[in-house]
Amino acid sequence: MKAETYYLETFGCQMNVLDSELVAGQLRRLGLVPVSEPPRADVVLFNTCSVRRHAEDKVLSRLGQLKALKRRRPEMIIAVIGCMAERMGADLLAQTPQVDLVCGPGELDRLPTLISEIRAGGGPRVALSGTGRGRRDDADRRAADDRIELLDLARTPVPGAAVLQSYVRVQRGCDKFCTYCVVPFVRGPERSRPAANIVAEVTRLAEDGCREVTLLGQTVNSYRFADDHQTVSLARLLERVQAVPGIDRVRFVTSFPADWDDDIFRVMRDYPKVMPYLHIPAQSGSDHILRAMCRGYTVAEYLRLMDAARQYVPGIGLAGDFIVGFCGETAEDFRATVALVQRVEYQNIFVFKYSPRPGTSAERVKDDDVPLDVKAARNNELLAVQSEIAHRHKRTLVGGTCEVLVEGYSKVAQRAQRAAEAEQPCEESAPEFAGPAGTARGDQLVGRTPTDQIVVFDGRPEHVGALVRVRIEAVSPLTLFGRLEAVVAPPRTPARGALPILGPD
Repeated sequence: MKAETYYLETFGCQMNVLDSELVAGQLRRLGLVPVSEPPRADVVLFNTCSVRRHAEDKVLSRLGQLKALKRRRPEMIIAVIGCMAERMGADLLAQTPQVDLVCGPGELDRLPTLISEIRAGGGPRVALSGTGRGRRDDADRRAADDRIELLDLARTPVPGAAVLQSYVRVQRGCDKFCTYCVVPFVRGPERSRPAANIVAEVTRLAEDGCREVTLLGQTVNSYRFADDHQTVSLARLLERVQAVPGIDRVRFVTSFPADWDDDIFRVMRDYPKVMPYLHIPAQSGSDHILRAMCRGYTVAEYLRLMDAARQYVPGIGLAGDFIVGFCGETAEDFRATVALVQRVEYQNIFVFKYSPRPGTSAERVKDDDVPLDVKAARNNELLAVQSEIAHRHKRTLVGGTCEVLVEGYSKVAQRAQRAAEAEQPCEESAPEFAGPAGTARGDQLVGRTPTDQIVVFDGRPEHVGALVRVRIEAVSPLTLFGRLEAVVAPPRTPARGALPILGPD
């Protein structure tokens, strides 16, 4: 009998990527196999984001494209999971009747049961945590966290796939309630996972061949867990994780400026496995806007933090997030943001045009008074300023060497290989990955430096998963191009088979 299939598409942040990995493991346990497009799937799932309206609009568009398919195949299950599902709840079923299942991020452990109930003719299902402020008591929250903890610990590797890099959740939810942000309402209050569980999860990943882990939290530097009459901070957790045998690199995202502990800098300085990269959003360079956003720090305090980062960890790669066009942002406020970007000289930044999110205080009490065309112009200007900074910095790396963790073939190489298999010419469409001469190479590999910069170079299949030394020969604003000089450490072989199943039946 033909196996049932699933299609899973992920929108949004790294937390959603991790949730999708865990959901995929559940679906494989049910006997479902993945397919590459919705028409071939028996179960279609969209793991959604609510941070910006654009992310939700994309999901609604994708759901609209499935209307006709659902009419032809009414037995197919369409599920919306994640933050958008938690925010909209049953309203999503009314707005998109082709949807069978709405499941928030705090209820993902129930997916197998919910799918079985729908299969048995139980009709559409809605599973929500009620994560907003004051909507769930402590006992209920602890019970829900215990269930989701089992889901995290029940991670199963994809059969036949090498586990090279992995996200590990260390914290759930957020307590900051920045005026523009919906995260506390869809993921609930801030809770830190037990340190012992995190270390156990990392150990099992290392046994599967994982070389790099990224610790995830909405405000990851706020991590605190009482362990054996001792409070484990993020700095202490980083020390424990980097000591796990087989782990070569440890990263952490995303940090919150107002909660910073300089002891984290000490760990980054003293432990080579903790990578010299810090993603710490500023959101604005104007004190007026930071107050309106309820961020809890000033521009001067943020700049002192950036200076301390470079003093503790010379050569650190700094990244930030910015929102342009927030309520009341004037031309002077925006110029202050440009000045901050120029002052810090980030390695990279992410820029977003403000869009009101339902339920946030900004949406309730502030006017979205910056015109769309002004938001777009400010977005483009800030990206252009950053592009020049990044390109200038990358040019200083030409002639030097860096250690690279090889992730696989570049996009150009993958296209060249597909074209060769089809006996067709490869049309180049991504020059930033094409090499200095713009040629498409089927043997071009891609990896990342300790500061999370992308490097492409020519190599062989046996280099995938290895740590190598690459000499940088050319750059673009987004990419370093180099020549392989030596293998520092060959790929690792998994020490054991699949992880045991710890989650609920």
